[in-house]
Amino acid sequence: MAGRALSFGAVAEAYERFRPGYPDELFDMVTAYAGRPVGTALEIGAGTGKATRLFARRGVAVTATEPDGEMLAELRKHVPAHVETVRAAFEEVRTGRRYGLVYAAAALHWTEPAGRWPRVATLLEPGGVFASWGGPFRPADPAVRDAVHAARAPFLTDDEIAAPDGTPPDQDMQWPGTELRQAEWFTEVRQETIERRLTMSAHDYVGHLSTVSAYVVLPSPVRARVFREIARILPDRVEVAADLTVHLARLRGGR
Repeated sequence: MAGRALSFGAVAEAYERFRPGYPDELFDMVTAYAGRPVGTALEIGAGTGKATRLFARRGVAVTATEPDGEMLAELRKHVPAHVETVRAAFEEVRTGRRYGLVYAAAALHWTEPAGRWPRVATLLEPGGVFASWGGPFRPADPAVRDAVHAARAPFLTDDEIAAPDGTPPDQDMQWPGTELRQAEWFTEVRQETIERRLTMSAHDYVGHLSTVSAYVVLPSPVRARVFREIARILPDRVEVAADLTVHLARLRGGR
């Protein structure tokens, strides 16, 4: 997992080009849950700043942390100048400063399990909010999805990451909500869904796959071949199911 976590720098420009941003509905959901203005936020694993921009343009003072130097360099091209950027893994972020919000956009699974939740707690103001979101990015048409799986199968058995705590995908509460419910530092754990349907060209769909860690770490000839096989079976336009599962929790100790 550690190798995959730091594999994105090689595809930083493609990541920025092919990964979608996040909807305003997400910002509204997080701030409504907070129940008060969110002035400051720490972002875990900011990537190229897709989520950073969502919060920064709505007036939140974001400190964006990212361990990969190439990803951070790409982020700095696209975020407002007032965003503070720090090259650091979550485990390296200095404590002693507290934020109204700590969040991770499709990045929490790259953090180390040991000490994760007490560390988040030390970074939050009393009553502050933790938020995490992500979800699969799959063809919405089952026939297309099956064809992609079949084209990929000789090279890669799966391109998604299972829940780190082993939660089955059909369980009502998903990770990290499962852990947050057990963590003594948090209360009011909530899971929400934002439905998203995106339509893109076959080229852009393969471009998105090129930013997925399971493909990035393949040997270059194998990676090129699997992309050719997938491109061969895709329709010209691909409808994608890209729902976001959002987890929210509040630090105990008042609002």
